Amino acid sequence: MRDYGGLKATEQAAKMNTLKRPHAASDTSEEEELPDDYTSNSDENMEDTDSEDEDATDSSDDDESEEDGDSGKEVNDNDPDGDTGIDSISEVDEEELNSAVNQDSSVASKAVNEYAEDSSDEEDIKNTVGNIPLEWYKEYDHLGYDVRGNKIIKPQQGDGIDEFLNKMEDPDYWRTVTDKWTGEKTVLSKEDVELIKKLQKGGNPSASEEMYPEWIDFFSGEEMMHPVTNRPMDKRSFIPSKWERLKVGKMVHAIKMGWMKPRQQKTPEEEEEDKRKRYDLWSDEAEDGILRRYRQHIPAPKLPLPGHVESYNPPPEYLLTKEEEEKWTEQEPEERRINFLPQKYSCMRLVPAYSKFINERFERCLDLYLCARQRKMKMNVNPEDLIPKLPKPKDLQPFPTTQALVYKGHEDMVRCICPDPSGQWLVSGSDDGTVRFWEVATARCLKTVEVSSRVTCVAWNPNEKHCLVAVSVGTTVMIINPGLGDKKMVSDTDAMLLSYQNEAGSSSEKELPVDWVQSDLNVKDYKTGVRLRIEHPKEVAQVTWHDFGDFFATVMHEGQRQAVLVHRLTTRHSQSPFSKSKGWVQCVKFHQRRTGGGKTMTMLYVATQRFVRQYDLVKQKMVKKLQTNCKWVSSMDIHPGGDNVIVGSFDCKNAWFDLDLSTKPYQTLRHHRGAVRQVAYHSRYPLFASASDDGSIIVCHGKVYSDLLLNPLIVPVKVLRGHAITKRLGVMDCAFHPKQPWIFSAGADGTIRLYS
Repeated sequence: MRDYGGLKATEQAAKMNTLKRPHAASDTSEEEELPDDYTSNSDENMEDTDSEDEDATDSSDDDESEEDGDSGKEVNDNDPDGDTGIDSISEVDEEELNSAVNQDSSVASKAVNEYAEDSSDEEDIKNTVGNIPLEWYKEYDHLGYDVRGNKIIKPQQGDGIDEFLNKMEDPDYWRTVTDKWTGEKTVLSKEDVELIKKLQKGGNPSASEEMYPEWIDFFSGEEMMHPVTNRPMDKRSFIPSKWERLKVGKMVHAIKMGWMKPRQQKTPEEEEEDKRKRYDLWSDEAEDGILRRYRQHIPAPKLPLPGHVESYNPPPEYLLTKEEEEKWTEQEPEERRINFLPQKYSCMRLVPAYSKFINERFERCLDLYLCARQRKMKMNVNPEDLIPKLPKPKDLQPFPTTQALVYKGHEDMVRCICPDPSGQWLVSGSDDGTVRFWEVATARCLKTVEVSSRVTCVAWNPNEKHCLVAVSVGTTVMIINPGLGDKKMVSDTDAMLLSYQNEAGSSSEKELPVDWVQSDLNVKDYKTGVRLRIEHPKEVAQVTWHDFGDFFATVMHEGQRQAVLVHRLTTRHSQSPFSKSKGWVQCVKFHQRRTGGGKTMTMLYVATQRFVRQYDLVKQKMVKKLQTNCKWVSSMDIHPGGDNVIVGSFDCKNAWFDLDLSTKPYQTLRHHRGAVRQVAYHSRYPLFASASDDGSIIVCHGKVYSDLLLNPLIVPVKVLRGHAITKRLGVMDCAFHPKQPWIFSAGADGTIRLYS
């Protein structure tokens, strides 16, 4: 019994054959033929099908199926309309019909494939879970489900070691990214990397497209012949609005009826009524205390973070010794630096419970509850406002600006210089063992006095009636009359020194700490100008005169209790003002200070290594002790007014003291890069200067006001250079001209320079 279930399949195959043929003409007598390749392919496919059927069925059935297949083909070829009779189909086997349908469909697909050029954007999508948050599958071993309902397993991820090996071995690691949808690693191409670089730099990602094309302003301000849009005007643009007319009509009717009035026509009663309708809802209610306190809430300060000392295994230096533990136990709880004893454990599991935990929590609660809090107000200050506004240097002239003269003649470094009170002469001392006298205006050396060793200090007598110079050489202080200037003044000076001999015989001399030796008239020293020699027990480092010219003081660094000696020239008497040493004395200065009522006070300033002491010689007591905040004081000078002191130090600092303000420096100047050798005030102009080993002289404007409410004005105005640094020494001394805004400087290069 044969099965005719394949009838529908046969009809579909016949329709496909019809589609492959050209359309039939109106004349049915002409016979249409199929292409040769189509016929040959069908025969070959049919033969393949017959060979397969021979293996599955008997030989008799195979022969019968071949005859039926041939007869069926003849019917299809001879029938121009493609109609198939039922009688021929009834003799065909079901399997043969199915194979024929498959063969015809494959042939049709080979002939024309209408989907060959089609593509889809979703063909490359491996994860077809859809547009859902991936966090849903974060804790699962799969990424989701595909269209068939199967799990999409996550790719295997390596650990940190694999990541490190990939970083070391994989050359493409730097451009490998992980796809969050599939979990797979993707290597970026060169084009992708270039695109990312362009995007990071803000450049144009595509070379074919212009990122900022030229803007074409269609609606420009220029008048054009033709309109841009050519859109006709709306009718409503030139016809009065109907709705506006209705609104205006309503307003006019309301005004006529008295329902609407202008604001200026309202009565005061109506104004009050409007105010009652609009009022502050919370204005009449008093502010609640709780709300007020909440508004002014100040957060509690946080506890300090634990340090190394609170570790269970602290470093050895944080552990207390037995002596420290005993001292800690004896102290009061408020005096202890820490409120617990540091302990050391080998591991965390050996750490016991903290016994004072409840106490500390309770104290913290008490602090939060009882301790008052204060809000620190932060001030927004402009940093430029903190910098004092100083005047320009050109407005503070005159002051020395340029080098005028160079005094040459010394063969070694010049340690000290000093001009005479008239400003006409200059004396200098050098390590070459000579004292030279110069004419200031011409830089000519007028006189040279040779001494036994290097000269440490020279000082001209400030009294203009005397022509005397004090020179310290080793342990000797020589009083020299240079014989310069007026001859009568020179002779009067010698007469003053010789007058002591007539009175010396009757006076009983006491034992003095020094020896006064007067030069004989026939001795060579007297002819060179040396009048007196004062022999000291130690080397003399400094000589300074009193303003009257009769007293002078000497300093010996190694003199101990006799480090400072005060000498009187007219009586040739010397004494030590201090009974014991107050430190290593560096320098001393006299100052005649005027007080109320026309009286004067004689002050002696003694500078030790770190302090400056002010003594009243009349009352014989210390007035003030100044703290210099310097490691080693080198020099000192007193302002002509007497209320300000400047101190130089070897640690490159200058300290200005205002005695009426404080005993600490009013201002510390750190302008120099080397040790400060000398500081000096000008006697007439508001100028002061400092000389340093860096080869420079810094001139500053220092104005002191008579009004005590105003602080001194300090402005650096000029840096003078000219001396060469020799053996790491620069400028050794500096001194102002007594009458002009000039300054002299002595350098380690053996020259003296005048700046004007």
